[in-house]
Amino acid sequence: MSEHINPFLVPYGTPHDTVPFDRIRLEDYEEAFMEGIRRDNEQIEKTINNPEKPTFDNTIINTEEDEGYYDLLSRVSTVFFNLLSAETNDEMDALAQKIQPILTQHSNDVRLNPRLFERIRQVHLHHRRLTAEEKRLLDNCYDGFVRSGALLDDEGKEKLRQLTEEASMLSLQFSQNLLKENKAFQLHITDDAQLDGLPETAREAAALAATEQGKQGWVFTLDMPSYSPFMTYSTQRELRKQMYLARNTVCTHDNSENNIEICKRLVNLRREIAQLLGYKTYADYVLKHRMASNVRNVYRLLDDLIDAYKPTALKEREELHKLFKKEQGNKKTQTSYEPWDSAFYTHKLQMKKYNLDAEMLRPYFELSRVIDGVFGLANRLYGITFKENKDIPVYHPDVKAYEVFDKDGSYLAVFYADFHPRKGKQGGAWMTEFQGQYIDRKGENVRPHVSVVMNLTKPTADRPALLTLSEVETFLHEFGHSLHGMFANTRFESLSGTNVWWDFVELPSQFMENFAIEKEFLRTFAFHYQTGEPLPDELIQRIVKSRNFMAATACLRQVSFGLLDMAYYTQREAFTADIISFEKKAWKKAILSEQLPDTCMTVQFSHIMAGGYSAGYYSYKWAEVLDADAFAVFKRHGIFNPKTAQSFRDNILSKGGTEHPMELYKRFRGGEPTIDALLKRNGIKRETKKV
Repeated sequence: MSEHINPFLVPYGTPHDTVPFDRIRLEDYEEAFMEGIRRDNEQIEKTINNPEKPTFDNTIINTEEDEGYYDLLSRVSTVFFNLLSAETNDEMDALAQKIQPILTQHSNDVRLNPRLFERIRQVHLHHRRLTAEEKRLLDNCYDGFVRSGALLDDEGKEKLRQLTEEASMLSLQFSQNLLKENKAFQLHITDDAQLDGLPETAREAAALAATEQGKQGWVFTLDMPSYSPFMTYSTQRELRKQMYLARNTVCTHDNSENNIEICKRLVNLRREIAQLLGYKTYADYVLKHRMASNVRNVYRLLDDLIDAYKPTALKEREELHKLFKKEQGNKKTQTSYEPWDSAFYTHKLQMKKYNLDAEMLRPYFELSRVIDGVFGLANRLYGITFKENKDIPVYHPDVKAYEVFDKDGSYLAVFYADFHPRKGKQGGAWMTEFQGQYIDRKGENVRPHVSVVMNLTKPTADRPALLTLSEVETFLHEFGHSLHGMFANTRFESLSGTNVWWDFVELPSQFMENFAIEKEFLRTFAFHYQTGEPLPDELIQRIVKSRNFMAATACLRQVSFGLLDMAYYTQREAFTADIISFEKKAWKKAILSEQLPDTCMTVQFSHIMAGGYSAGYYSYKWAEVLDADAFAVFKRHGIFNPKTAQSFRDNILSKGGTEHPMELYKRFRGGEPTIDALLKRNGIKRETKKV
């Protein structure tokens, strides 16, 4: 038996130097982490002991462009933390608890190293003849050290260490608790009468889930492909209530997965960090590097959206309540409208108004054809092609790996797609990278390895994976992020791809969602999985007509999340309020229905507690203004117009964070965006206002 060699410590020797997942053992991670830290420290010592005058090349690039083994810490961190979200287990979770404080301490050691910062400061003060991209990197590097406490005195630095290390551990604990709570709940049904109303696709998926666990009957979970159809179609109101309460009370129970005190502490830790660095609130700290620039502008956007959408949203709610009351009128026992009725009656209303629901469309959205459609869209817009390569190692059999080639046939990127829910996978959908794009010292353009992770409907024994239109939109959204990564063409990795301000990063993703209801796009892939018949024109017309169905309600839901986020991170004093009651007050002006006393979003709101969107959730609506405005250009010139697409690629998708995002946007659009295109798209009439 040959001796095992830690794959992180040697050249990968794989196609395009992709991660050799098949050779990685659990024990390899810790060894690679510790060796990576050692090598990192060695390189920093070389930099700070360099007797030469500090320059951009010998100081800034040395911290940005590590060669050879000096990329080890980044290499192992990327793999480990990506898999911690996509394919974790108890052993990985335990190692994360062990390694996270070590990594945070090391990061603090680097950022708070006075000799290293002094060299960076000297370059920042005396630099000459830098390119625009080099200047951007220098400014980011200097500002990053300052925002990490480099200007604090020794007492302040020690305090910052304590705060950041605690925040890092609590963010990890938050995510681990949420995953365990979500996976712990199951609704196990053995009486087929309790399946009333559920479509065959939902029944088959639940039967498969039961079989996989060695159980009889049907198992429903809190994963969206299981939860959403149940809430939409089940006539069993008490079971809908059970599912709703399970999902909306996760991490509030009296057990080790309770996140309430963790959320309180995270809010306070971030406030303390910001105030230690000289900001009034954590939101002020965050928004310094956002397009919105300050709290006032965020609230202006959210308030404008409330003013514009709330009247329509109230009418939408009234329609739902009328339908509910009409149906209740035929029953002996009257009851009140509850949150677990919302999806069910929304579906009924959609059927009444448009004769359209998700199940009608599923047969036309078979996953392999959707993949072809999405890849085909990228080909028509940008000329790129995708080819599956089974020689590229993957971390789970569900994952597909593709080589991506540019329109001239040259290699562009590796693209991983991870489609379906499973035990060790967080809920939701996201894009990440296993390798970012950059140009190395030899001038080689190192191309990115991009991954999208989703939780789409699984295939069953009798059917392939048939998606809903909403799932197609999710795929398009994450694929938009991946294009931002794959088209990256910058010198420095920390400025490439999605390394942009967070209220700009959602533009490429939300932009792609626009294609989901375009007939020209649907015609390329939406064929019945059994008959091969194309999606009928009549159904497409109904999709288009129903586009704005409940759009105002959906908008206010997103605005409510933005209000909640801002309420936490504009705190100036110690946060001591009860999380559940604070939440209900914070988002009240965007909420249409009375909230149940024990439900809580905060404790499962990964975006703002553990996902990097703290004081930034408004970004989705900010970027939606941009995406509607940008897509209007495509609508004017043709949604597949290659000249428009090339401009979008050149000015938005390829530039990363090398310039201010508004300058990039104006270069594509010819001017600043307004809210007008979004209101027009959603059928809301209101005067034009600038973002």
